[in-house]
Amino acid sequence: MGMTFAMKVLSRIAGHEVKTGEIVFVEPDIVLTHDNSSAIIDKFEGTVPGGRVKYPDRLAIVLDHVIPADTSKDAAGQRKIRDFVRKQGISRFYDIGTGVCHQVVPEMGLCSPGSLVLGSDSHTCTYGAFNSFATGIDRTEAAGLWITGRTWLKVPESICVNLTGGLSRRVTAKDLVLRIIGDIGADGANYMAVEFHGPGISTLRIPERMTIANMGVEMGAKIAVFPADGQTREFFRGRNASVDAAVWSDHDAVFARTLDYELSELVPVVARPHTVDNVVPVKELPTTPIDQVLLGTCTNGRFDDFKAAAAILKGRKIAPTVRLIVAPASREVYLQAIRSGVLEDLIQAGGTVIPPGCGPCLGAHQGALAPGERCLSTANRNFKGRMGEKDSEIYLASPETAAASALTGVITDPREV
Repeated sequence: MGMTFAMKVLSRIAGHEVKTGEIVFVEPDIVLTHDNSSAIIDKFEGTVPGGRVKYPDRLAIVLDHVIPADTSKDAAGQRKIRDFVRKQGISRFYDIGTGVCHQVVPEMGLCSPGSLVLGSDSHTCTYGAFNSFATGIDRTEAAGLWITGRTWLKVPESICVNLTGGLSRRVTAKDLVLRIIGDIGADGANYMAVEFHGPGISTLRIPERMTIANMGVEMGAKIAVFPADGQTREFFRGRNASVDAAVWSDHDAVFARTLDYELSELVPVVARPHTVDNVVPVKELPTTPIDQVLLGTCTNGRFDDFKAAAAILKGRKIAPTVRLIVAPASREVYLQAIRSGVLEDLIQAGGTVIPPGCGPCLGAHQGALAPGERCLSTANRNFKGRMGEKDSEIYLASPETAAASALTGVITDPREV
């Protein structure tokens, strides 16, 4: 019987051939943390006062959640992290403005194919777009990894998602992943590895794969992963990352479930409040007014996303009743959007650009909603209170749907503008 992707990666890390359901002890290649490093430092120092991190060269710390600091408390936490980084000799530290951790990690070449990346953020699964076994852990686990360098994982069962055909005009990867989540439910892949197969993969660019992998956790998945190919190799060119350790499932690997999607049959969809699996076609919400549009985040804050939105908004103005918040996923994305003129198009249309970071997505600052307001967001979660106000509503959609809706002031099918 053949092995799945998850079995192969965990077999390499564990040093023996593993089986589904087996508990294995592993040393990850990279351990990611962000602003929550401040709390992790407290756990670390409370356990080993004056101790040293086991493998400082395997740590990556990115300040991205509340940047620039919103309060003196946030500033103090960030200073604590900077002091700890210097004391411990952690070289992979990315201060405010570098970007959202899930964009920064691949930009820095830290999630190479076949690697194991554990991060204290649930959307660490994003790096599955690069053929990495990448999954979230909690702060206590992160502190334990700082101390010992190892942890345990259970070898997950796997789901095969078979993709054929290609996406139609203004139908996107975001529509695909929302459709999948709507079909199987927010718990449909609990603690499972979701593998993407089929000829349709070749039609999806790296940014699109990142969007899909990013939202794997919203269907309960432990990981969501793509095979490495020429696009993967091209992305990592010049980023000091090798693709030689890439692996993929055997042709006779056993899957718990197989799902088939013909990409050309998909339509623009939206996830209604307050769950990600509450998915309907955009056409079913033709008169739903919105107060704010959030274009960005680790899900859809890349250059391709801004370019697609700008293609709709260029030379036009957003509705006077709408605020358009533009949040680049990283400094690299920000600069590319400036140089190309895409950012100017978004600003001229009425957009307000904020620093690369997570602020509005988690309701920390910059773009929080007022009671009763409704936001159409390209982020990954629409939970009650997610953007800072429990009495507001969040709808999730693609950058194209976001741009079209910003123009009209109501949730709008992007194919109609």
